Amino acid sequence: MSLYQRMFETLQQGRRQMAVLIDPDKVNAKHLDELCKRAELASIDFFFVGGSLITRGNIHDTIRALKARTHIPVVIFPGGHQQIDGNADAILLLSLISGRNPEMLIGQHVLAAPRLKASELEIIPTGYILVDGGKMTTVQYVSDTVPIPTDKPEIAAYTALAGQQLGLKAIFAEAGSGALYPVPTSIVKAIRREVNIPIIVGGGIRTPEQALDLYDAGADVLVIGNHLENHPDQLEILAATRHPSARIGK
Repeated sequence: MSLYQRMFETLQQGRRQMAVLIDPDKVNAKHLDELCKRAELASIDFFFVGGSLITRGNIHDTIRALKARTHIPVVIFPGGHQQIDGNADAILLLSLISGRNPEMLIGQHVLAAPRLKASELEIIPTGYILVDGGKMTTVQYVSDTVPIPTDKPEIAAYTALAGQQLGLKAIFAEAGSGALYPVPTSIVKAIRREVNIPIIVGGGIRTPEQALDLYDAGADVLVIGNHLENHPDQLEILAATRHPSARIGK
């Protein structure tokens, strides 16, 4: 079964998934060891690897290190056409459909196309929607993209719908790395009403309450990144929110 089939079946079955996002600039061997051990114990579904701007780290070394330490699928979350490595299991072929920058809509994809064709990577065409997370993020600056305002869920919803109509297989709604707050549940709910493909949500998720609210709103996969760099012990707690019984107060 392909990773996408697995992701889509979870949507149909009402099951929830979680991914850990790793920025090669922000990890070392010790950090990866701890994350892999905790991810295995928590039965994390995916590792996403990539970043809007990688300056010091090496995505290829990071992917090889993950594959040597864990059996959890490794999915590339690319910030550009250079971030392709055939040792990963799959790639989210991101098209930044909430923006109007042609480089992020098709330009980078043209440059990546021959390398992707030559690789054995599973390609998952994904509509990337950037939502205001309360501050300027790296992806906003690098992509020259205006994020969707948090009080405009209809814009996000119809952007996602257009992406599905264009044939994209998943929607990734994100507030950006280090966002002050996550994508609002109102936006996730609006997107869920319009599309029947997997919805991935990331950026600014720090607490179990936030995770549970996003799952309840319709997210199929939550992506946890920055928070784990300083609080790796929180992974098991956040991963437990995939189970409906984790709702606080029940």
